[in-house]
Amino acid sequence: MVTPVGDKLKTIGIFNDSFPPIMDGVSLTAQNYAYWLQKKGQPVCVITPKSPNYSDHEPYPIYRYASIPILGRKPYRIGLPEIDLAFKTEIEQISFGLVHAHCPFSSGKLALNIAQKLKIPLVATFHSKYRDDFEHSVYNKYIARQMTCEIIRFFEKADEVWIPQASVEPTIREYGFKGKVEIVDNGNDFATSEPIEPIKKAARQELNIPDIERVFLFVGQHIWEKNIRLIIETLASLRELSFKMFFIGVGYAASDLKQLAEESGLSGKVEFVGMITDREQLKRYYAAADLFLFPSIYDNAPLVIREAAAMHTPSVLVEGSSSAENVIDNFNGFLIKNNCESFATKLRELMDSPEKIHTAGMNASHSIARSWESVAEEVLDRYQKLMKRTCKV
Repeated sequence: MVTPVGDKLKTIGIFNDSFPPIMDGVSLTAQNYAYWLQKKGQPVCVITPKSPNYSDHEPYPIYRYASIPILGRKPYRIGLPEIDLAFKTEIEQISFGLVHAHCPFSSGKLALNIAQKLKIPLVATFHSKYRDDFEHSVYNKYIARQMTCEIIRFFEKADEVWIPQASVEPTIREYGFKGKVEIVDNGNDFATSEPIEPIKKAARQELNIPDIERVFLFVGQHIWEKNIRLIIETLASLRELSFKMFFIGVGYAASDLKQLAEESGLSGKVEFVGMITDREQLKRYYAAADLFLFPSIYDNAPLVIREAAAMHTPSVLVEGSSSAENVIDNFNGFLIKNNCESFATKLRELMDSPEKIHTAGMNASHSIARSWESVAEEVLDRYQKLMKRTCKV
């Protein structure tokens, strides 16, 4: 039940620099927060940069502000709310009770300004390894460290700092944050109680995949930080086996990755699908896959692993990575060393052991795939308690 704070029900503001049509884990998190909060009767709105030639059709208000492209990081954009007078007029009319920043950049700074002006609580979620992104963008570790320090100063001003799983805490501590953190899990919107085998069979038929062919899948940004080179190099050593590999997503490394696949003799076995914004279409790929290959040591609590698990598709992950925190080897997923030999050995073993894949997929669906509706109930409870505890009006 939603409880008013003060004389009337206040609006929760969800702030993030990426939102559909930009599709990544944080974008999906913001989208599901907003969707399920409004489904539960909580007034909510999203504040995010404009995307050219895109119209919103969500059941909750979305306020967008001026933006420009980020060079080399298409489709991401730099938000410029301070120059958008029409947006500023709109946002001043909203009666916020709490603001939640899912990134520390333009939208996060805007959320902080609103929180300070209205004397309302600010929640900030630490989603990404920002220093790695900075080092790629500026090619200077000193400047990257300074930029990271600025990020930490932002989080220090929040009333609560949330992280999506425990393994993220060492990263934010390494960056210099000394305050308290709260673990608030992510969910996924593919969780289902329906029998999974008919779904998987139909998906393979729709994608014209023979029953005997093993299918591997990667979903995410095509950037080198996600260790995607390891996937191609490993599959090149397995060329004689029967498999199909799908890469879904976009990123600065996409063209080089395609070239690497061709040079590795994988043209007929690897398909680059590009960006998929239709969630039902994406769900088919997850369902059709035997294994989700995600050797990233860059990501924090990636949603894609949970999405794959919801379709009973277990992941192959690098042991010790944040991505692998909730995975037990040979129980609800599979762990490898961060090298081609270990990766190839694991894939050869699993291609000969479909029963292991089936059992791990079933276990993953029970242990990893929490629904967003369940997460939203926890989030709303946390919001209400924080607003009551820190009410400054």
